[in-house]
Amino acid sequence: MPKKERVGIVVSNKMSKTLVIAVESRVLHSKYKKIMVRTKRYKAHVEEETNYKLGDKVRIQETRPLSRTKCWQVTDIVAKSPR
Repeated sequence: MPKKERVGIVVSNKMSKTLVIAVESRVLHSKYKKIMVRTKRYKAHVEEETNYKLGDKVRIQETRPLSRTKCWQVTDIVAKSPR
């Protein structure tokens, strides 16, 4: 089975070896037929935390559970933050 991949924005880099990534998805409301934006936050493992800043767009990949809440891993940077 292929591993899941998501693309999101770094919203926190305060923990050591962990980033918090916000991933947005657009879903259609079943009754009102309006497109809504849902945001889910994932904790992702990273070995060298110096490269990642707030606002960077990164790709994360599913991995084995690394802690109680962390089962994703950062694979690469898609786009750097403009700041």
